[in-house]
Amino acid sequence: MNEKEIGEIRRHLRRDRSNMTAIFGCFVNDNKEIIAEYRSSTGIMSENEADKYFAILRKVLSGSVGKNLIDLTFQTSQVAGSPEHGLLMKLRESKLQDEELRGELYQKIIDHLALEGNYLILLGCDSYDVPFKSKDDSLQNDSSDETFTYLICAICPVKQTKPNLHYVPEEKTFHDGAMNQPVSAPELGFLFPAFDNRSTNIYNALYYTHNTKENQEALIEAVFNTPVPKPAAEQKKCFEALLTNALGDECKLDVVQAVHEQLCERMELHKESKVPDPLLIDKEILKDVLTSCGVSEAGVSKFSVQYDEAFGFEAELHPKNIIDSKHFEIHTPDIAIKVDPTRTDLVETRVIGGVKYILINADENVEVNGVSIHFQENSEQEPANV
Repeated sequence: MNEKEIGEIRRHLRRDRSNMTAIFGCFVNDNKEIIAEYRSSTGIMSENEADKYFAILRKVLSGSVGKNLIDLTFQTSQVAGSPEHGLLMKLRESKLQDEELRGELYQKIIDHLALEGNYLILLGCDSYDVPFKSKDDSLQNDSSDETFTYLICAICPVKQTKPNLHYVPEEKTFHDGAMNQPVSAPELGFLFPAFDNRSTNIYNALYYTHNTKENQEALIEAVFNTPVPKPAAEQKKCFEALLTNALGDECKLDVVQAVHEQLCERMELHKESKVPDPLLIDKEILKDVLTSCGVSEAGVSKFSVQYDEAFGFEAELHPKNIIDSKHFEIHTPDIAIKVDPTRTDLVETRVIGGVKYILINADENVEVNGVSIHFQENSEQEPANV
């Protein structure tokens, strides 16, 4: 799913637009015991309560595609007859009304979820009459030839608050209050099936994780039984280690600068093109980038082999998962230097008198702890004051 398709479903997922008749909940304690199961009719909820439930469910469709929102793909054999895909399809066909099926999904989540403390599993089933889109991308709300019926799940921590003094209007004073157990924003969730090309795709699901360092592989294995990419934060670390190990002595500042600049340029061009599908890069693109940076054929070949080992054969990556386009930093054990990503040309490395230096062009105003400083002028014969 791309950002436009996700946004379209998110905009529909509101109290006054959705066709969701009920929201199902399962409250679980930190011992993996079910404290309560319930069904809440959206028709009899107060507006404020309904708005809060729908806001939680919309959160499952928020964040960055490729980082927080991950496409999961089922194999054809799974769609034909796997228990995981079959359970999701039966839940969708029953519109979550089958208690036994709901219980089976709840138990899968409880058995494989690694989440400390109490949490709430929320489930909803909605039907969206997909409006026809004209050539100018405007939606014809009174014209639809498809209904997209989907499940949405949100897994939310429930953290007990400490009792605090609170105001009692009737007595016009403050008293000690009871402990509350408010529901936090979702940590995890999913949408099934996917809404690809503005139509139903039962071969895919959209998985949500708030934490980009952990994607709960055991949970994905139990509920979907599909391969999942490394968490975004782990992809970045893997790519950094890959450049270091594969390039060896060729991994120099100008190479890292060029890789960063070329990937940032691709991201910017993709943004300007307004192509809805997310930008993906593969091994061949990265090999071309390294070659253009002057990396030897042997270095590029070694990178190619280690890329497959790190990410999988023919794996495609979101470039924003492996570089930070908004930051460029240089670190030593004692110093950290932050550079505007568009001005990495101001930094270079050099060996002077056998000593390694990081040199920064400082022709413009220089401040130290907020104080503007001046440079001492040295003759060419004097050693550089670095």
